[in-house]
Amino acid sequence: MPIPRIAIVGRPNVGKSSLMNMLAHSKVSIVDDMPGVTRDRVTTIIDLAHSDGRGERPVEITDTGGYGVYVAEGQRFDEVGADLSTLTDDVEGQIEAAVADADLILFCIDVQAGLTPRDEEIARLLREQKLGRKDRAHLAKLDPSLGKRAPVHVVATKVDGPKWETHAYEMSALGFGEPLMCSAKNNYMRRDLSDRLYELLPDDEETASTPPADLSIAVIGKRNAGKSTLVNALAGAERVIVSEIAGTTRDAIDVLVEKDGKRIIVIDTAGMRRKKSFQGRVEWFAFDRVQRAIDRADVVLLMVDATEPTSQVDQQLAMLCQNAFKPTIIGVNKWDLAEGQTDDKGRPVTPERYEKYVREGFKGLPFAPIALLSAKQGLNVDGVLDLAFDLKGQAHERVSTGALNRLVRSILEKRGPSNKLGTMARVFYVAQVGTAPPTIAMVVNEPKLFTPNYMRYLMNRLREQAPFDEIPFRVFVRSRKQFDKRREEAEKRDKRGLIDTSALDRGEDLELTPEEIESLFRIPGEGGGDGEPFVDEDGVGGEIGGEVFEDAEVFVFGDDEEEDNRR
Repeated sequence: MPIPRIAIVGRPNVGKSSLMNMLAHSKVSIVDDMPGVTRDRVTTIIDLAHSDGRGERPVEITDTGGYGVYVAEGQRFDEVGADLSTLTDDVEGQIEAAVADADLILFCIDVQAGLTPRDEEIARLLREQKLGRKDRAHLAKLDPSLGKRAPVHVVATKVDGPKWETHAYEMSALGFGEPLMCSAKNNYMRRDLSDRLYELLPDDEETASTPPADLSIAVIGKRNAGKSTLVNALAGAERVIVSEIAGTTRDAIDVLVEKDGKRIIVIDTAGMRRKKSFQGRVEWFAFDRVQRAIDRADVVLLMVDATEPTSQVDQQLAMLCQNAFKPTIIGVNKWDLAEGQTDDKGRPVTPERYEKYVREGFKGLPFAPIALLSAKQGLNVDGVLDLAFDLKGQAHERVSTGALNRLVRSILEKRGPSNKLGTMARVFYVAQVGTAPPTIAMVVNEPKLFTPNYMRYLMNRLREQAPFDEIPFRVFVRSRKQFDKRREEAEKRDKRGLIDTSALDRGEDLELTPEEIESLFRIPGEGGGDGEPFVDEDGVGGEIGGEVFEDAEVFVFGDDEEEDNRR
């Protein structure tokens, strides 16, 4: 049996999103004073704990849009004149779907505003089961679990102190029992609310823990690129709102998809546009959710509209993927509308020509695979997931130390760096010290010899032979002097003496512990402390770990065939 589901409902501006964020201990749902910010079902899974030490229970919590009013006064139309009130049916449909799937319904009421006619209307709909699944009686005959009525509990929000508790008890008149209370603003009665929710959940034996997802993929792109349509196609249901109105999606919405026995989290994100065109705080919050979605995803799908030219926004989103070192798929959506059309030179649009066009527009992602698809027609939708699984596998590939040393030294023997004085570069030791992204550390005699141009050449050759040719990876270059210093420090701290200097010099495959790797290389993200951005004039980006890397260079991506040909 799946884990319990809790749906949070109510009219606008009663603190539903704040309640969800408080329970999740994270900024999951966008919070703003303007009505109508939340439109889709925003879902997250949390581990709900009890204060008496009973343990944690996994719970799926769903935030919904405000029922009844979807736009603030004077903001019915957006900046291009689109009528936002036309989203009413879609928002109500999302609320009904959340209530239909819930095992427990939390009906939020603003205690400081008191009971309103809208609150009473929602209470009536919940009592009469007119919100959610309307055919429960019929479904109960087929499957008793489908016809089960979810209990409703009132949550009095904005109870900022003891003086508001008396007002909260007035909510008992709605007929849903004694109300729960809380204040997301100052966490007043947060623990009491958490304990009560824990007690209201079904018994442990009725639920099962949810296994972790096999893949998480963030779908990003500019407005109207077809992201929500793709998410619905993958989910096989109208999981998120699809509208011609640009900017309909605002939150980052996690949608669980199961395919061939595998659990996949697809993260739908807000459509982006240039920052100077942002309208209010909500768009900045949405942009923050896009960045968070990229950071927590295994793979990113960058959606490009095949019927529109690539733009600066597309390139900026590609840069976010590069900076996060995330495996990226460039998904060309609406390909069914573009194929066979003519370009600006009158030539028919073919996959080969369009690939060349995309490569020119995304020079920072020369290795990223391109997927031609149509979310609306279902063209190559499943193929995108297969490709995402492959990229995740590449991100977790490991190359043995011995094989990596032989590979790097063969590249240097064919074409190695040198300076005008004739100093030749020597590589003493090479090891892969991390995955997701693959991270390679090189100990050399003189790091300055490994210029950005040469490192670009070296990484291109590595990409040709390493098992992670379609994803970003990092290469750190350190001096032998600093490496020896770190090694001596590690040997002093390690009483077992597992590090063999002669074996390091020979490039043999060693089984280094995580502590030894941290001591010897101090890779940012692998225990090396805070990193700061580094981009040289040739566009090679990366990360340097402050004082620890005073002598180090790090190179992460790039492809310059012209430079290869010049050398």
